[in-house]
Amino acid sequence: MTEIDLWDEKIAAGYDDHARDMFTLEALAPTLDLLQRLADGGPALEFASGTGRVCVPLRQRGVPVHGIELSQPMTDRLRAKISEHELPVTIGDMATTDVHKQFALVYLVYNTIGNVRTQEAQVACFANAARHLAPGGRFLIEVGTPQLRRLPPGQLAVPFQISDEHTGFDTYDVVSQAGASHHYHRQADGSYEYGVHHFRYVWPSELDLMAQLAGLELEQRAGDWDGSPFTADSEKHVSVWRKPLG
Repeated sequence: MTEIDLWDEKIAAGYDDHARDMFTLEALAPTLDLLQRLADGGPALEFASGTGRVCVPLRQRGVPVHGIELSQPMTDRLRAKISEHELPVTIGDMATTDVHKQFALVYLVYNTIGNVRTQEAQVACFANAARHLAPGGRFLIEVGTPQLRRLPPGQLAVPFQISDEHTGFDTYDVVSQAGASHHYHRQADGSYEYGVHHFRYVWPSELDLMAQLAGLELEQRAGDWDGSPFTADSEKHVSVWRKPLG
C-alpha cells in the first residue's frame, strides 16, 4: 500500500494518553455492545488494531479477535496489555494482508478507512474484508462525514476541538478529497507540540459502491454507535455491510 502515514514509536508512545477519553469503558460501551452483537458468538478481525483500544476490551468480553496492524510500535503497545496467544496481530496493511482465516465480523473504526489515501486502496480494503468474511458475515466501518458545509467561502480549515490541552482542525482539498488533521497538544512546560495526520475523506455513497464491488450488501447505517438515525447533519456514520449467504 502507498500513501499512508506510518505511526512510529513517538506517535505510539503518546497515543493512549492523547486519546485517553476514548479508552474509558463508559465511552467504549456502545461500540463494544454493537460489535459483540454483530459477531454473534463468532470471531472478529480488526483492521488497524492499533494499541488495542477496541480489540482488547472486546476480547475481554469473550469475542475472539485477530488484528491486522501496519505499525509495529503501535502493536508493541498493544502487546503490553494482552498476549499474542489471547489476541494475535498480523503486521501488514489492511488492504492486502491475508490472515488465511474467516470471520463473522470485520471492523474498521475511528475514521481509519481514510488512512489509506487513494480510492484504489480503499476499494482494496473492502475486497480484503470480503475475502476474510464467512458467508453471512458483516463488515463495519465508523467514519466521519466531511464537514464541508462548515467551510466559509475561500476558507480551507474546520476546527474540531479547541481546549486548553488540545487544538485541532481539519483542512480539505475538495478536488482531490485529500485532508489533513492538524493537532496542537499543550506540553507540561506550556509549549505546544504540533502533529499532522493525512487522510482521504470518503462519502457514504462512495463506500456503498466499494462494498458493492466487493460483493457486500448494505445492512444498516446509523449516525453513531447507539443506533441514532443518520441524517444530513450527522458528523459521522457507523455502517454495516453483509456478505450474502449464497
